[in-house]
Amino acid sequence: MALKFFHRTPGPTPGRVALLPGAWNPPTTAHLAVARAALSWADEVIFVMPLAFPHKEYEGWSMQQRMGLLQSVVSAEPGFSSAVTESGYYFEIAEEARLALPGDTEIALVCGRDAAERIATWDYGAPGVFEAMIARYPLLVAGRGGEYQALAGHRHRIIGLAVDAQFDLVSSTEIRRRAAAGEDWRPLVPESIHAEVARMYGVCA
Repeated sequence: MALKFFHRTPGPTPGRVALLPGAWNPPTTAHLAVARAALSWADEVIFVMPLAFPHKEYEGWSMQQRMGLLQSVVSAEPGFSSAVTESGYYFEIAEEARLALPGDTEIALVCGRDAAERIATWDYGAPGVFEAMIARYPLLVAGRGGEYQALAGHRHRIIGLAVDAQFDLVSSTEIRRRAAAGEDWRPLVPESIHAEVARMYGVCA
């Protein structure tokens, strides 16, 4: 299966595309900050929702609800698109994008420092998978809560993204906690989806 677009930013065919996978439960201001930083390398950032994850299950909101939120976020700014993939591993997501994009498009994957540390050490069932992935697709890593310390042999394929430290503690988990506790969650959520998130949580916007 090739990556399937739900929203595509208007404009000329991009030479460089960055893929930002996530569960989007819900999208956060930190996600937006990372995506904006990725535009320093890419012409287009695609917010990707995998239909399945290799190491966790979907819980809470349905994928349709999450995609609705994502649509509102990406359509509010130029340079952002959204899509779904059947795959959950980063290298599989990139291969799906390769099938959907022109052959000369440069593709990179985007994540935060914590995610980079996980995918670099996952057990893929075979040696060298991570090395093969970054050889084909560079990894753009946002330094959330510290810089990613890549192994020497990987550093030429790891590109750091500068993201303000104010986003270090912003997460979907914290948004859900605040909403459940009756605390103010709005500073952590993009303004374009305040009303939708409030309605889904049954709280005031």
